[in-house]
Amino acid sequence: MTDIATLKAICDELKIDPREARERLRAAARDAKANPELAKARKPRTPWQWVKGSGAEKEARAAITGKTAPKK
Repeated sequence: MTDIATLKAICDELKIDPREARERLRAAARDAKANPELAKARKPRTPWQWVKGSGAEKEARAAITGKTAPKK
């Protein structure tokens, strides 16, 4: 079974308000050119969660913290 990183766990780890993190994620997911993995992984009306170590998780963490995502 794959490990899942949830928004709640990431927010607890980074000590960030989940509401603010969701706002940042929505904005980042709309920009598919800058965050292709995050935009592809986003499904409306589903929880914010990613497979640990995936490109989408890295882009999500970068969007939440306000940094740029590391390139492959």
